[in-house]
Formats: sequence, structure tokens, C-alpha cells
Amino acid sequence: MSFDTSTLYLFATMVAGMLGAMLIFFGKQENVPALKWWGTAYLLGAASVAIWTVGGAALGGPLTLALNAVGFIACGMVWNAARVFLGRKPNLPGLVFGAIAWIGVSVALPWLDPAMRLTVGALIVAIYAALTASELWSERRRSMQKRWPTVAVPVMHGCVLMLPILLGDLLRPHDETFYSSVWVTAFSIELVLYAIGTVFVIFMLVSDRAVTVHKTAASIDPLSGMFNRRGFAEACARVIEREATAGRPVTVMIFDIDHFKGINDRFGHPAGDEILKLFATVVVNNLRISDLSGRIGGEEFAALLPCALDEGVLVAERVREAFEASGIVCEEGPVDTTVSIGVAGGPAGTELEVLLAAADTALYQAKRSGRNRVEAAEELPLSLEHWRRKTAGLPAPVRAQAAAT
Repeated sequence: MSFDTSTLYLFATMVAGMLGAMLIFFGKQENVPALKWWGTAYLLGAASVAIWTVGGAALGGPLTLALNAVGFIACGMVWNAARVFLGRKPNLPGLVFGAIAWIGVSVALPWLDPAMRLTVGALIVAIYAALTASELWSERRRSMQKRWPTVAVPVMHGCVLMLPILLGDLLRPHDETFYSSVWVTAFSIELVLYAIGTVFVIFMLVSDRAVTVHKTAASIDPLSGMFNRRGFAEACARVIEREATAGRPVTVMIFDIDHFKGINDRFGHPAGDEILKLFATVVVNNLRISDLSGRIGGEEFAALLPCALDEGVLVAERVREAFEASGIVCEEGPVDTTVSIGVAGGPAGTELEVLLAAADTALYQAKRSGRNRVEAAEELPLSLEHWRRKTAGLPAPVRAQAAAT
């Protein structure tokens, strides 16, 4: 059983139309604007091809030209959907450039035969496919293993689109029989495969984005916007491993806002939350982009810096001074914004638990010495067990009570 070209094109448009409606539905359900762009592009493209296939020559020149222009706008929307999905603004001039170029060629060169017109149209679509692949390739957050299908589908579409037509131009005379050639039949089949493959890629991208969002949410403290304890520990493990490979030391700080319980009691929890957010901002503004920071407790924060202990002490002092100078005044009066900081450093490969234990001991000493100060621990050995034995005699209950205030 054989199908003529019109039947294949109609089948392709039906598939594209259903997929477009599905994309718009899910775009509204999940509030993903890029899905709405992709779905609208599918519907526009399917409608233009279906009307052209059914109407044929009876449509007349102007209407056929307009339908072709709508098809090229649909191709531009696919490219812009990729831009929107990656957080970029739509390129509106690029959206209509293909349609304008097609109309310009058709009006300026009316003597072109159908085969050459088809070649020009295929070139425009192939350019949009290349632009879509370029946008998806630029998404560096994805590994190469996960990113290659998103690039391969539009690239293969462009190649399949261009090669048959170019070969047809070279091997066949330019006459009306070109439209019924094996190349056009193959392209109509490829349209179906491309529509299905593109939707598969789209949902793969959306699924990957959703997984990333959930992973990020599980590692971020919602109040401060910094890492929570889990996220901080995971990120620090990677940095410590990287610095150990290079033989470089690392430094850890623990920050504890002074008299935070009194702030909550006197000014209320909303004021306390504002203090926490203010301190998070101070920490981030005074650290380098390569440094890590997180909220690991109620009013307790931590940071890891890939540097030596003496440099870390200077950074801690800078944070302390900046926070002290950023006092907040409420209706009840000024709010004391001071912080006590414990700093600990160790040679390459020192475990995070070792560094945190040492920094916590230094923080206890800062609290005990009057607060609003920076205290540094001694240089640490590599062995966690050695450090535990060294600090076994410290008064833990007293330290816990001091930290709570």
C-alpha cells in the first residue's frame, strides 16, 4: 500500500497539531512559557502546511506566499522557544526574518522555478534549525552526555532537510515532477519523525530542569538564600577534594550572631529574620566568588575558603566589621548587629568535620572573650581521631550554652 505526498503531509500535520496542543496544555499546567512557545509553533506550522496541502494551486499566489511566511514564523518560534527556556529574551527580529526573506525573494525573483523556491525555503528552515541547536549547545549546565540529543535532533533535521533538496537540484531537472520525487516523500516522513523527536527532547529538557530545581531546593536555605547544612557539606566536600589534589590549604569559619535570642525576644521574630537575611548579604558581599557559605543552624553560619589560615582571619575580620557597621533601627530602638567568628585552617586534604570542630572551638573562645570578635584555632593535623583526642577535654555543655546565647 502506497501513500501519495499529500497524504503524508496531512498525516505529518495531524501529528504536529496534536503534539502542539499537548505542549500548550502542559505549558499552562506547569507554567512553563517555553512549552507554550513550542506548542504555538507546532500549531502554526501544522495549520499552514495543512491549508497549503489541501488548497494547493486554488489558493492563489498571495495566499500561498502568506501561508509559507507563517510556516517560517513557526520555525522562528521554535528557535525562540529554546531561548526562552534557557532564560534569554525572545529575538523578535529573528522571529520574522525568515518570513520577510522568503517574501522578499519571491517578490524580487518571480522567475525562480519551483525547485529553486523549495531550495531557498529549505535553507531558511535549516538556518533556524542550526540556531536552535546553537542555543541548546550553549547550555553549559548540562553534561555533554545529557546535552547531545538536544543538539542532534535539530542538526539532523537541518541535514535531512537540505541534502535531499540539494541533491535533487544537482541530479534532476527543474520541473514539476520534482514535487513528486522520492526526496519530497522522504522529507514528509522526516517531518513526522522530527516532530516526535523534538517533543521527546523538549520533555527531556523540562524533566531535567525540574530535577535540578528540586535538587537545588533541597540544598538551599529559603530564608537566607544560602546553602543549608546539607548543601554546604556537599559543596565543601567537592572543593576540599579539588584543593587537596592541587596541594592547597583550606580555611573554615563559623559565624554566630551575638545575643540573637534577645533580638527575637525584644523585637520579634520578623526582625530576627531580617537580621539573618542582612547577615547573609554581608557574608556573600565580603567573600570571593570561589568561596562557599551557608546557614548551618538557627543563627549560625559557616564558610569555606580555599586559602591559608592567616588570609581567612583577615576575611573574617572584614565580615565582622561590615556587620557591626550595618546596624538596624526599629521602632523599639537600635538593634545590635555584632557577630562572633571562629576560624580554623588546615593543610591540603583536611576533612570538613575536623575544620568545623576546630572552628567551633574557636567560636566558643570568641563568645567567652566578650563576643564581637574573631578567634583563630591552631593549625590542624589531618587525622580526625587526633583532633578528637586533642579536644576531648573541652567543656561541651558550657560551649553549647554560650553558643545558644
